[in-house]
Amino acid sequence: MAELVYPPVILFAKSMFRVLDLKLRVEGGEQLPRRGGAVIACNHVSYLDFIFCGLGAQPAKRLVRFMAKEPVFRHRISGPLMRGMHHIPVNRQAGRASYEEAVARLRAGQVVGVFPEATISPSFTVEGIKSGAVRMAAEADVPLVPMAVWGTQRLWTKGRPRRLTQRHVPISVLLGEPMHPHPEDDVDVQTRELRSRMANLLDKAQAEYPEQPSSPDERWWLPAHLGGTAPEPPEVS
Repeated sequence: MAELVYPPVILFAKSMFRVLDLKLRVEGGEQLPRRGGAVIACNHVSYLDFIFCGLGAQPAKRLVRFMAKEPVFRHRISGPLMRGMHHIPVNRQAGRASYEEAVARLRAGQVVGVFPEATISPSFTVEGIKSGAVRMAAEADVPLVPMAVWGTQRLWTKGRPRRLTQRHVPISVLLGEPMHPHPEDDVDVQTRELRSRMANLLDKAQAEYPEQPSSPDERWWLPAHLGGTAPEPPEVS
């Protein structure tokens, strides 16, 4: 398919990050295959995660097709961009069609990005995740690559004002060793394993993050277990 929109969007994003002097760290980019289909499963702490998740695939020179809620594709500004970058709309009342489209893209050799929590985590931890990423990877017979992003919540997250012009913010993107689920595997077991790997990557990103809140009022962007004021996460079985 023609890529008339995606490359300029990437170039624009990188230019903006340079202007803002965002400290982007990508680790584990070699875990994403350079050819063939793959699923990326990433945690979700910000409205901007898809941008940085996509940049995490740049070391492998891959473009990620994200699954996103269908209203975003109807928006007058984001809609043309999302369609032009060939992302996958998800209609939650008719999710099967989106799932089948994603599997077809994977079989065609594309990389599909999924946020298995399905919404931004207010606790800034990996909360309960859905099984779709595991099932897609198994059905298409492609690797499933866990990913974690951290720092993006400081720019724009649920319930907080946008701070898109904030400068010098460190952003971490970590990719882990791929999983290789198969149709005969227990989906629940594989989903728990995926969540564990995503949580371990996020723990690493948080532990190695080069900054701490500069004042008590800034502790909102840290999870409770690290002394922040984000809500406690719900119990996950």
